[in-house]
Formats: sequence, structure tokens, C-alpha cells
Amino acid sequence: MNKTPEANRLHITIVGRRNVGKSSLLNAITGQEISIVSDTPGTTTDPVKKAVELLPYGPVVLIDTAGIDDVGELGEKRISKTIKALSQSDFAILVFESFKDPHPKEIELINLLKKINVPFIAALNKSELGVSDKLLEFLFSHNIKFWKVSCSTNEGIEEFKVGAIKSLPALNEPPLVADLVKQGDIAVLVVPIDLGAPKGRLILPQVQTIREILDSDAVAIVCKEKELRATLDRLNEKPKLVVTDSQAIMKVYADIPNDVNLTTFSILMARHKGDLPTLVKGLKQIEKLENGDKILIAEACSHHAQEDDIGTVKIPRWLRNFTRKDLKIDIVHGGDFPQNLTEYKLIIHCGGCMLNRKAMLVRINQANLMGVPIVNYGVLISYLHGALPKAIEIFPEALEAYSN
Repeated sequence: MNKTPEANRLHITIVGRRNVGKSSLLNAITGQEISIVSDTPGTTTDPVKKAVELLPYGPVVLIDTAGIDDVGELGEKRISKTIKALSQSDFAILVFESFKDPHPKEIELINLLKKINVPFIAALNKSELGVSDKLLEFLFSHNIKFWKVSCSTNEGIEEFKVGAIKSLPALNEPPLVADLVKQGDIAVLVVPIDLGAPKGRLILPQVQTIREILDSDAVAIVCKEKELRATLDRLNEKPKLVVTDSQAIMKVYADIPNDVNLTTFSILMARHKGDLPTLVKGLKQIEKLENGDKILIAEACSHHAQEDDIGTVKIPRWLRNFTRKDLKIDIVHGGDFPQNLTEYKLIIHCGGCMLNRKAMLVRINQANLMGVPIVNYGVLISYLHGALPKAIEIFPEALEAYSN
């Protein structure tokens, strides 16, 4: 579990006003000095993440944030980052000072949590100083679960951890391939050696797909695209499924029998992390693009771009060649996803393997609310190279979105 990628962990954000003890609570929960603790308000600026194991629940990410009542121009930016972290979270812990009455900012925060549908509980810190009757009345009236704790004495911390773990939601993510193969099935994975992957390693979606196949008691056979045809010839039966890197889709498409299921790692990731039918619908915008239209390419990771990088070089080239239009393309990396998307005619997002599902869905919903079509790398590449609808035939809802 210590090796579970951050993107596959439940994200828990610790929020509250300045100096209520958010950082102290994070340190108390983990038993480590992760966040700097000070009596000076505003010590925590950018969100601080820590991957931990909350047994018996499992792997999670705890996120310490700046106070929601921060002040000044910098304070507004810190609050914005806190809200962004919350919007991408699966769960939240709201920290109060136990001896103080509810603050208007705390009431606003509770309303926000309910609006963005993030479940939460409360920790009443500094309980050694007493507990406000108005705070208790407020929590009871809003049906908010809470525990009294003292981060300075550790009183109530273990009880809070037990209660928090019991309150955590299940991490419900669609499978990658577990529903596509069954015991004894053969799945062939076509894995070109990706220049972006360090020597001796496979990229994350490939590793996760292999693991799910093995967990399903199916058989995973891995080869490069040049060895695919020879690999298939050696098999005594046809594979149930072939999964390929998007960039090799056309060679793989040509080499497999028509009755063998085909898809790509990026399309699998689009379903696993986001909303595959919506991403397929975004393809309709490609035929509508005109000269001068702005396109946003968004990559969730911040890797060093290679000479023929997929996001910064290949996709722009393929898209311009396909549309024969003079398109203006902006490229963002990591957490740099624009708040205002209305200037773009299309968003092309990576597979999202470095994002948790909630974060990816937030980006998709943001695009939908602003009326901007969105696709992902795998869906787009398969379309541009003529591999659709073949690459999505095993996903009925996506196929329907493509056909309508």
C-alpha cells in the first residue's frame, strides 16, 4: 500500500480558519511533523500533501490548507488554492476552535462543502480550553458529526481517527479492465517503449492494467507493436482483449482479427478517471473548428517534454493536419488548469493518470458548465487515425455517444 500512487488514494482535505490547529491535527493524525506549526496565523500557505495509511481503511492523501479567513491579496490567492483543493477532494475534515462560537466563514465553508458534494466531519480542537455551547448547538442542528480533540495533549486523537475512518466514503472508481476480462481470458497489451518513461519502468496505466488483469485471474501477455502479429500467431486461441498505446493504434488495428476487442490505455484511463461518453461527444467539435480557433491541451503531469512529445508536438501536428486549419494552441501542465475556459473551442486532456478521479471530473464539469467540448488524448488519437468506433465498441455508452 505504501507504493499506491497518489492519484489512486482517497483525498482528504483539512480545512478551517487560520490558527485553529489544522496543521497540528495533520501532525497528530500521522504521528509525524509534516506541517509547520506556529501560533502566527497564516503559517500554512500552499496546500501540503502527505500520503499515509489509515488502517484498516487503506491508503489516503491528507491535505493541509491555508485558512479560509486569510487576508490581503496573498490571502485571497491562498483561499483560492484551498477551495481548489476542496473541490478535488473526496472527503474533508473541518477544524474548529472548540471554545469559540461558529464564525461566518465557517458557516460559508459548510455551505460550500454541501454545494460541491464533499462529505465532511468536524474536529473541535483545543478542547482543553472548553467547548462553546453555541458551537455544539450549531453542529447538532446541522447534523454534523464531530469529535473533541486536543492536539497539544493528544487527548481524543485516537477516538477521532477511528471515527474519521468509519466516516470515509468508499473510493468508487470504474475499473480499468476488470469488467472486460474474466478468469482464464487472454489479454494482449501492446507496449511501445515510451521515451517519457525512465529506463527499466513502464508507465503507470500499463502497470495498473496488468495488475487488474492478474487480479481477475486472467492472463496478461505484453509485447511491443513490432512483435504483435508474431505473438498472436503463437497463441492457441484468440485473445479476449488487445490494449495498445494510442500512438500504435493503427498498426495494432491492422494486425488483429476483426472479432477481437481493441482499445487503448488512454481510453481505459478516460473511463477510469473521468466520463468516457462526454469525452467521446467532444469529438464532434473537431469538424466545426475554424482558422484562428483556440485549443487548450492540458497535461496533468509536469514531465520534461521529449523531442517528439505527444502533447506538445504530435497532437498539435495531427490535429492541424486533420482539420487543415490554422489553430491557436495553448498548453498547460500539472495543476495549471485555467479557471476561465470560454476562450477555447476545444479542450484536449491527457489520460489523467496523475489526477484522482474527483479532480478529473471537476475539470470535465468545469468545461461542461462553460460550454466547451472536451476530449482526451486516447479518444482523440484513435479518432484522428481512423480507429473509431472500433476502439470504443466494448463500451456501449461511449459507442452510443459517438453514434448520436
